[in-house]
Amino acid sequence: MSKKITTSSLMKMKQEGKKITALTAYDYPSAAMVDRAGIDVILVGDSVGMAVQGWDTTLPVTMDEMIYHTKLVTRACTRALVVGDMPFMSYQSSMEKAVENAGRFLKEAGATAVKLEGGAAVCPAI
Repeated sequence: MSKKITTSSLMKMKQEGKKITALTAYDYPSAAMVDRAGIDVILVGDSVGMAVQGWDTTLPVTMDEMIYHTKLVTRACTRALVVGDMPFMSYQSSMEKAVENAGRFLKEAGATAVKLEGGAAVCPAI
């Protein structure tokens, strides 16, 4: 299998006009299959709330749950870049909270990147 995907290698792929593949995974076995298939980016989405936990929305998903699922995925990956999805209210209340929670994805869960949603209001956090 080829070497570990990084943000720099993704930027290079984009500059060279190469296709970048991405899929979502929430657990070790799924992530292992996706990683072995050669997918470039694996998102651990807060959609875990609906896809795995049975909620009808992503709102109940907590940071601790996202850290847990992201850990499972990062343990399985040898190639893909893993992105942790910051759940609702993990970054909206303050810049300090946003940085703290993004740091948790990197330090505790082993993610390479984080994703957060929103318009101009969240640009400072991004």
